[in-house]
Amino acid sequence: MLKDLSPQSFFMGCLTAFVGFASSFAVVLQGLKGVGASDYQAASGLMALSVSMGVCAIVLSAWTRLPVSIAWSTPGAALLATAGAVDGGFPAAVGAFLVCGVLIVIAGLFRPLGRAVAAIPAPLANAMLSGVILGLCFAPFKAIAFDPLLGLPILVAWAVVLMVKRLYAVPAALAAFVGVMVLGVDLPEGAMAEWSLAPPVEFVAPLFTLPALISIALPLFIVTMASQNIPGIAVLKVNHYEPNPGPLFATTGVFSLLSAPFGGHAVNLAAITAAMCAGEDAHPDPARRYWAAIIGGIGYVVLGLLAGAVTAFVSLAPPILIQAVAGLALIGAFSGSAVGAFREPETREAAAVTFLITASGVSFAGISGAFWGLVAGGLMMGLQRVMERRAG
Repeated sequence: MLKDLSPQSFFMGCLTAFVGFASSFAVVLQGLKGVGASDYQAASGLMALSVSMGVCAIVLSAWTRLPVSIAWSTPGAALLATAGAVDGGFPAAVGAFLVCGVLIVIAGLFRPLGRAVAAIPAPLANAMLSGVILGLCFAPFKAIAFDPLLGLPILVAWAVVLMVKRLYAVPAALAAFVGVMVLGVDLPEGAMAEWSLAPPVEFVAPLFTLPALISIALPLFIVTMASQNIPGIAVLKVNHYEPNPGPLFATTGVFSLLSAPFGGHAVNLAAITAAMCAGEDAHPDPARRYWAAIIGGIGYVVLGLLAGAVTAFVSLAPPILIQAVAGLALIGAFSGSAVGAFREPETREAAAVTFLITASGVSFAGISGAFWGLVAGGLMMGLQRVMERRAG
């Protein structure tokens, strides 16, 4: 196995870990805080997710000898950021995370459930995702309105680097965020002296409530499967690998269960970073690219153990600035999901209903708009089909 390790795979694995962590950890922190986590609980969740997805990537890649890259559910974190706190607070959210993990395991082991998720109309799944993401995508521009000297450098760094190398655009925005924090924000005296490199760990006893299960667990499961796990399999197949999806899904569900009591919402197959590990840049020989995913997994574990220092630094910033970085990280996902939602003329009205209800942020009976948007869009699509059959 060690004979397959190469400098090329090592470099790509390190790059994968850095890009995967830096490009979306702000979304994760924002999401966990959105459902009631304290700063320390959010740091614990970030740590648990990063370590879990790192170990999961190492285990699956070494077992299958495929470049199986793992990520946290970025769309799921965006969903949490807009869902709002539910009755029962963060413990209720943790209970929903556990239920989501169980559903992912079942989807991997019980094929009909996996097929049912795959059968959700793509326009509706994309519309729900774009509606979930929309609010955070406003944040970069709100940051400029809040303080142009703080917000504008972050947006400019992202836009300039995007024109040169899309992959590095969000890390560039993160670097600009650090710059404006150091140069433009008055940090409390002695704030950095209180930092600790000890991994943040807090066990949260789960609480199971029906509103949390419907508002968080079900939408989180759907967006994680539809926006991460299924595309993750597609990326591997595009690169001429033939994975068995069921065991991969089930394993990510198990690691989601392990991270949930410490505040992690979900881990899943990666899509974007999977393309980095599975492509020719990782190694000319496809049979040796799995080492890139293994090295990436090790990198995630290391970064996860530093989550306390990362979160402590971020907590010193005005919230709108870290939301701006999170929003920039999601612009690509928003544009892709919006195009997917409204591509087909015959499903545009149903997709629009899903998108608008989800983006509105309204909730009924304590259940978030993401769930109701999907239900309303499904009913609209079903009604259109009935009318078309009658007309035919």
